[in-house]
Amino acid sequence: MLNIIFMGTPDFAIPSLELLHKHHNVTAVVTAPDKPAGRGKKLKSASVKNAALSLDIPVYQPDKMKDEAFINAMKALAPDLMVVVAFRMLPAIIWEIPRIGTFNLHASLLPQYRGAAPINHAIINGEKETGNTTFFIDEKIDTGNVLLQEKIDILETDTVGSLHDKLMISGADLVLKTVNKLETNSIKPLKQNTDLEIRSAPKIFKADCEIDWSLEGKTIYNKIRGLSPYPGAWTNIRFRDKASSMKILNTKFITQNHNAEIGQIIQSENDKILVAVKNGLIQILELQIQSKKRISDTQFLNGYKLEDLKIY
Repeated sequence: MLNIIFMGTPDFAIPSLELLHKHHNVTAVVTAPDKPAGRGKKLKSASVKNAALSLDIPVYQPDKMKDEAFINAMKALAPDLMVVVAFRMLPAIIWEIPRIGTFNLHASLLPQYRGAAPINHAIINGEKETGNTTFFIDEKIDTGNVLLQEKIDILETDTVGSLHDKLMISGADLVLKTVNKLETNSIKPLKQNTDLEIRSAPKIFKADCEIDWSLEGKTIYNKIRGLSPYPGAWTNIRFRDKASSMKILNTKFITQNHNAEIGQIIQSENDKILVAVKNGLIQILELQIQSKKRISDTQFLNGYKLEDLKIY
């Protein structure tokens, strides 16, 4: 049984932590400091901190990874291995501490989709498959030698939310397999194949989420599901003759010929919200107008007239 220091912050990391705790000795968890949140600005703990405390695992929350006291504390634990899942970039003085090394779980098939938002970008780009990769950390982001990879299909109906959850569970299994193989020295790290055409996965900002209605319908459909439920694809609208914005969170792409203006909401005889795009129609199934709750198309049409909503 290996002595492991686990590093992670969001929900994505929790199944990996729980599985490692069950099968190995997790001596400490390192996560982000508590941060003010909400209107009251009360301190909120990272999801991984709460999970670690429920498992009676000591938690460290350094402001700076190069803090001398933190470095000495990590060395004093004498870990065999550090496991990183959805955490920050580590300095060499930290990832060089363990006897075996430090590996990271990344939600893509490296070297594809290196970066902060691999799940989003895989769906946005219309990929049919993705997966998880475990790899040894080195000086650069997501470039280290690969330990294990497992593929997973991306369904036509997957959103970033549904794919995130599938990768979260399968990723935990891959983390445990990786640890077990490192323990028995039965794994050979391999260099990443950089001869491929590499697609990156940079951090997504609000401006990146605006919908361009002039694009192909399938491209728009993929973008919406690749940003749902968070951060959410959005468009400028006029709602009851007032300028606003609207997130579009669930859609269906319908291949259909039409003569409507691109980006125009068209009238439907069967209570649907349809937007004209190239090669067809985008049917809006869930939406969220600025400062209002997320609602279904049925809820919208029960409370408002279609004429109340215009995209521009």
